Amino acid sequence: MKIDGRGRLYLCATPIGNLQDITLRAIETLRRVDLVAAEDTRRTRKLFSRHDIHTPMMSYREENRLKAGHKVIECLEGGGDVALVSDAGVPGISDPGTHLVSMCLERDIEVEALPGPNAALTALVISGLPTGRFIFEGFLPRKKGPRCRALEELQEEERTMVFYESPARIARTLADIEDVLGDRRVALARELTKKFEEVIRGNVSGVRERIGEEPVRGELVLVVEGSTGERGVTEEEALGEVERLRSSGMSLKDAVSAVAVKGSGLSRSKIYNLALKRLG
Repeated sequence: MKIDGRGRLYLCATPIGNLQDITLRAIETLRRVDLVAAEDTRRTRKLFSRHDIHTPMMSYREENRLKAGHKVIECLEGGGDVALVSDAGVPGISDPGTHLVSMCLERDIEVEALPGPNAALTALVISGLPTGRFIFEGFLPRKKGPRCRALEELQEEERTMVFYESPARIARTLADIEDVLGDRRVALARELTKKFEEVIRGNVSGVRERIGEEPVRGELVLVVEGSTGERGVTEEEALGEVERLRSSGMSLKDAVSAVAVKGSGLSRSKIYNLALKRLG
């Protein structure tokens, strides 16, 4: 039922890979609304073709969200219903959909969510890691410094962590995770629900070795084990081992890496910073 003659915004979850993974309700809604705002119109046209949907479509993405958002609001205030779809999955998760929702709520325009596929949850439940408590962190910062600082804030996080990452950055991100969080268990999911779906499970070091330095193809979700709280060596013990290795001729960097890999329970970055303060 329309309120004051205005339309309603529908957040329609769409497939993350397999085009059959869409609800009957979402198909019906996409056919019925007056306009579909799509993050990637080319991708959405493939979905429309598969399910015989012919609704008018417009682009709504990060680069044009302000201008396109006002066009959507104009349609809604004129009594038209609009469906918002992202590249894949649930709109508003790591995409500009949240801004459009805010614009609607500020104007008391009704917003309704139609649940469906979600890459983060799909990767989580097949990761083999604990699912009772988890956090979704989206994309880590692109640059190493901010990325490592973000990871440092998660060092004591006990819940399973879920990240999105690009194929071009995954090798560097895994290296930073091993340095900052230690050699934890992870699951790297790629091409979920597609023909070449793959989940690589193991410790960070093992997954890094599996993928090598070449860019990984496909869309990626990385699930990382939370802090177990188990006692490794103390800081003093770790520094003592670093000092012993240095006295045998090993560089500080190599000594720190060796101690971290041995399962000290301390990350490379923490051991290195402690060693710099203590040993120079």
